[in-house]
Amino acid sequence: MPTALITGVTGQDGSYLAEFLLERGYRVVGMVRRTSTLNFHRIAHIQDKLDLVPGDLSDQISLIRILEEYKPDEVYNLAAQSFVQTSWNQPVFTGDVTALGVTRVLDAIRIVNPKIRMYQASSSEMFGKVVQVPQSENTPFYPRSPYGVAKVYGHWITINYRESYNMFATSGILFNHESPRRGLEFVTRKITHQAARIKLGLADELRLGNLDARRDWGFAGDYVRAMWLMVQRDTPQDYVVATGETHSVEQFLNVAFEHLDLDWREFVVQDERFMRPAEVDLLVGDPSKAGRELGWEPAVSFPELVKMMVDADMRLVQSGEEAV
Repeated sequence: MPTALITGVTGQDGSYLAEFLLERGYRVVGMVRRTSTLNFHRIAHIQDKLDLVPGDLSDQISLIRILEEYKPDEVYNLAAQSFVQTSWNQPVFTGDVTALGVTRVLDAIRIVNPKIRMYQASSSEMFGKVVQVPQSENTPFYPRSPYGVAKVYGHWITINYRESYNMFATSGILFNHESPRRGLEFVTRKITHQAARIKLGLADELRLGNLDARRDWGFAGDYVRAMWLMVQRDTPQDYVVATGETHSVEQFLNVAFEHLDLDWREFVVQDERFMRPAEVDLLVGDPSKAGRELGWEPAVSFPELVKMMVDADMRLVQSGEEAV
């Protein structure tokens, strides 16, 4: 039975990856931060099958102890301060966790067992003010937020450790991937959850920022499969994981509200508070390398993804449960 350590196991990607690995017979160790409020709702259905251990990307000693005790064959570093908007208000914290945290993971692996295979969660936000459309593994980075800058550091330090210490360290440059488990602070989930509340008469407006921003949106459950495939390769390389399609926030609104027989124009209010200081207008990935070398392609289409999220939020709101 192989053992995998997932940092950020309580997040959207961590929960889907944990499910995926359990189905393949892995022992899954999930690293969680010790906080005053437990946030295990995404993994509640599999929590009894996981080994949950306290640790933190800001504390290298905790990382070393986990590696020594559980001896993982694979490490998936998904933990980060991952909300772009928050990175403007907490740039130092974002840099410490999202950038330097990667160094601590890599160095802990180097110290304990450099043969451990590591996956680093890179991001399409590294491309930022894009210099090439679509974006591939060879597209230069031009990040437009503290989060994007931190992710560029994490990406390059992964390459540096790979080349300096002959470690198996691979980065997945994942474009936007969503699901019913997405946090409410993200625009996609904000749209689907509020649309459900409007449909049920619990709200009468939805406040958003830039409706023209275009993203390459896929399903998180598809993307964790790509992570695993990267780690199974003979040699570590970096891959863009994307659908190759781009859609605007307005198009997302169209699909979500039409699914509920509503017209989004009657409810959406643009609010300056949700505009970014430096906007990323267009992100669309070229996943041809992942398709060619990993045999990976997305299974869930854009309309299917949006409708899946709307249906899940309708059930959630109707149940009276608190959304998270």
